[in-house]
Amino acid sequence: MKKTKSNMGKYVGFSGDWSFKFYFGREENKPILIGFLNGLFEGEKVIQDLHYRPVEQGGDVENDRKVIFDLYCTGIDGEHFIIEMQQLYQDFFKDRTVFYTSRLINKLIPKGYKGNTYELPEVYFIGILEFELGETERGKYFYDVALCDKQSNLVFYEKLGYKLLVLPNFNKNEADIKTDMDMWLYLLKNMSKLDKIPDFLDKRVFGLIFDIGEVAKLTPEDKMAYEASLKHKRDAENTYSTAQRIGHDRGLKEGLKEGIAQGEHKKAIETALNLKEMGLSTQQIAKATGLTIDEIEKLK
Repeated sequence: MKKTKSNMGKYVGFSGDWSFKFYFGREENKPILIGFLNGLFEGEKVIQDLHYRPVEQGGDVENDRKVIFDLYCTGIDGEHFIIEMQQLYQDFFKDRTVFYTSRLINKLIPKGYKGNTYELPEVYFIGILEFELGETERGKYFYDVALCDKQSNLVFYEKLGYKLLVLPNFNKNEADIKTDMDMWLYLLKNMSKLDKIPDFLDKRVFGLIFDIGEVAKLTPEDKMAYEASLKHKRDAENTYSTAQRIGHDRGLKEGLKEGIAQGEHKKAIETALNLKEMGLSTQQIAKATGLTIDEIEKLK
C-alpha cells in the first residue's frame, strides 16, 4: 500500500475523535451516518433523515455534572440517538451508557402538565468500541441490549436500546461478510489499512466514504487535524500501555496513576488531553493525572 510521508495511509480511518466526526458528524456527510444506523438496525427501524443536536447536556441544577456526547441526533419519527466511539477500556463503561441515556431521558421529559403522562420518546445508545467489553462473552462482537423480562426473554420496554460494536472481536473472512452490518464492522475496523474499496462492499452504500475519505483530497486544515488526531491517538495508547506495564497486578487505576504522574503541570495537561481524545472519563483522567475535575473540563 502506498503511504504518505507522514504514514497516514490512503484513507482516513474511523478511529479517533476527529475521524469519527469527519465521517459521521458533518451535515454534508449525513447520508453516511444514516446508512450506518440502518445497517445496524437491520430493518428493526428505517431511518430516512436525521437532525444533528447539541452534544453538551447540562443538568437541571447548577451543580449537576455536564455530559458531552460524541454525537447526538434525532430521527424524523422522534427517535434520539447517542453515538459514541470509545478507544480505551473503562471499568464502568456499561454504567456510563446507562448514565448517558438516563440524563437524556430526564432532559426529554416535558415540563409542567404535559410531563404528567410520563410518555417518552425512543432513545438509543450506539457504541463503537476498540476493546473487549468483558470476560463473560469473549469473542462477541455485537451486543443488542434492551429491557427484557428475565423469565420469558421478551422485551419489556421497546423504546430504550443499546447497540454495541466490539471491533477487536470482529474477524470474519471476506467470504463470510454478507450483511450490511458485517460490511460496516469490517470498514470501521480496517478502513485505514485499505488502498481501494473491496469488491464485497456495496458501492451504493460505501462509495461516498471512499470518495471523501482519501487523505490526498483533504483540505489543508482537515489534513492537519487528522495528523494531529493520529499523534494524540499514538501518544494516548503509549501512555495507556506504559501505565499498564508499570501497574503490574495492581490494576489499571493504580497503573495509570503511577505511570503517568510526572509531577509537572504541563505534562499532566498534555497527558489529560491525550486521554480525553481517547474517550476516558473525567474522573479517570483526574485520577491518572492529578488534575482537578474543573481543570480537565476546561481543556479543549
